[in-house]
Amino acid sequence: MTTDFVTDTVSVQLDGRVATVEMNRPESLNALNVEMLKGLLTAMKDIGQMDEIDIVVLKGRGRAFSSGGDIKTMLLETNESDFPDVMDCISELAVTLYSMPKLTISAVTGAAAGLGLSLALATDYILADRNSKLAMNFIGIGLIPDGGAHFFLQQRIGEDKAKHLIWEGKVLTAEEALQMGLIHEIAEADLSTAVDAKLSQWLNRPTEAMIKTKKILADKNRPLLLKVLELEKLGQHKMRQTEDHKEGIQAFIEKRKPVFKGK
Repeated sequence: MTTDFVTDTVSVQLDGRVATVEMNRPESLNALNVEMLKGLLTAMKDIGQMDEIDIVVLKGRGRAFSSGGDIKTMLLETNESDFPDVMDCISELAVTLYSMPKLTISAVTGAAAGLGLSLALATDYILADRNSKLAMNFIGIGLIPDGGAHFFLQQRIGEDKAKHLIWEGKVLTAEEALQMGLIHEIAEADLSTAVDAKLSQWLNRPTEAMIKTKKILADKNRPLLLKVLELEKLGQHKMRQTEDHKEGIQAFIEKRKPVFKGK
């Protein structure tokens, strides 16, 4: 039996022991606005309480997994006092994804960039379409990664490689991301077929034991993740005040290369 329940920006499908969470703003390449972030957090918290669910698949509708934070939202004249609440929501989502008592898979097609890549890195297994593009590209608008990216990148590729990946903001092919250790598998043919194969493999294994191992490691690492998220929140607040960030946003609007001054 399959059950669907849908919000405007996030849809959830339950099928046996698997929950599929789909980001649903295809017209913006699933850019993460506040509504979608809150929808994802609610969905993940709800699924975390469902005893019948063992595996969660996170994906994006349309041509992309997620292009990252919604820059158009940044351009709106929003009250700066809202910023801490948004960052707190991002942090809570990252912690929930990383530590939820389920096995989690990100199915990446198209772009997984910025905060979108941070969310993918918070999951246990990243399976990418061969034509997907991955980037930790906050630097392009004078910001630092958030969503726990500093923690997740260091865990996967080490401090030195993480630092240079963040500084360069390079767009990686799926093959480059696999060789670097950012992702776990490239779909040889159809992404959905590869996801189904991985689900079949895991569903025929002792998932309770797998989840227990995840919980032990997550509990051990949680204090560091929380510290990193707090540092990202403080750092991002400062970066949003810089001339370089304002130039990065202006260059994005004008579709030109930014001219940064280190201020």
